Amino acid sequence: MSSAHGRILVIEDHKDLALGLRINLEERGYELHVAHTIADGLVRLRQTQPDLVILDLSLPDGDGLDLLRRLRSGGDTTLILVLTAKSRQDAKVLGLRGGADDYVTKPFDLEELLARVDVLFRRIRPSDDGAQQGALSDRIAIGEVEVDVPARAIRRSGKDAVVSRIGFDLLLALLRRRGAVVSRAELMREVWGYGEGVVSRTLDTHIFELRQLIEPDPSAPVHIRTVWRIGYRLE
Repeated sequence: MSSAHGRILVIEDHKDLALGLRINLEERGYELHVAHTIADGLVRLRQTQPDLVILDLSLPDGDGLDLLRRLRSGGDTTLILVLTAKSRQDAKVLGLRGGADDYVTKPFDLEELLARVDVLFRRIRPSDDGAQQGALSDRIAIGEVEVDVPARAIRRSGKDAVVSRIGFDLLLALLRRRGAVVSRAELMREVWGYGEGVVSRTLDTHIFELRQLIEPDPSAPVHIRTVWRIGYRLE
């Protein structure tokens, strides 16, 4: 882990927004670096070796998704939080399937973004999650899919599928309660660390992501079932 609470690189061409993120994240104890283009971002990635990249998808010299895919295809496992002005579901899922760990849609609530950053850093800090995961078998079958818990991997027909870190944590939360209904509030609290009363559509997007990976037909799910006005059940 880097110095302070962690090292963050913001790649965002809107200079006022980048400055606001820098000020607020530095106040929380993070070490901040800023780039305004993909080219500059690549340079600063090598120079600073951040723990987390906050990446805008619309940059003056290219598409942030292309940078995301380039990093992941090269084996870079740095945490990546995507910022996008696109509200379409497919744009968010493209980011997650491209290797992003989470996303925030512009315009965003600052406190929600800060909470997302804190949650992502908990993914790389030692915790007691291993004890919780120990209650699960190392390998679990969901239809034609195998979940490798120690490797944090999903395999379909023997081939690895790309899953975001938070997406996998959400799957684990459902697996621990397999067959039972899990409320939205309970999932938001366990996976994202949000308190009661927090409303966020990110849960729905990650459920959508998991269905794309697990379901034979994501439009007619048979494994991750929606329980109307309550939450979800994994069967």
